[in-house]
Amino acid sequence: MRPMTRRTALATLGAAALCPLAAAATERRYVLDKAASSVGFRFFVNGIAQAGTMPVSAADILIDPDRPAASRVDVTLDVTGARTALPLATQAMIGPDVLHAARFPVIRFSSTSIRLSAEGRLSGGATVTGALTLRGLTLPITLNANVFRARGSGPNDLSTLTVRLDGAISRAAFGASGFPGFVGDAVELDITAVIRSAT
Repeated sequence: MRPMTRRTALATLGAAALCPLAAAATERRYVLDKAASSVGFRFFVNGIAQAGTMPVSAADILIDPDRPAASRVDVTLDVTGARTALPLATQAMIGPDVLHAARFPVIRFSSTSIRLSAEGRLSGGATVTGALTLRGLTLPITLNANVFRARGSGPNDLSTLTVRLDGAISRAAFGASGFPGFVGDAVELDITAVIRSAT
């Protein structure tokens, strides 16, 4: 075993210091194409499915092609813009008994970890776990994730990606439990986000 001299020690420390910078350099920042993206949700009123949408007001997305599990996402939704097909249901949803948009105008999701699929990909069984803040209460949630390249693009073309997320939350867990006799507790999420590389 070679002894570690001052010279080799300095070289080792220098290499260790450069490693995080090299890894960080592979990260790519993406911007959301709002016109091509949608945050959909589904809930049940008297057992009948109702659908709605909520606009995205901000998104900060970093994807690391070399280390996909190190990718990050931070998304803010505009609660005041939430809509359903039924005007009365929309008013009840953004009112004080459910989302209380006047007091809590945004919903935020910030990822904390990503688990890749068995093939090591951001699809086919990948999940994203993060902190969801709704009505001022923050709880962990896990969503199924799939990331796709643009149709017809080459295998190394990551300039445009489509991110699909789906899962479900309990509205009662966040205190949005109004009208329990009519509206089911589970809210299903179906999110499509088209993102384009900012670099």
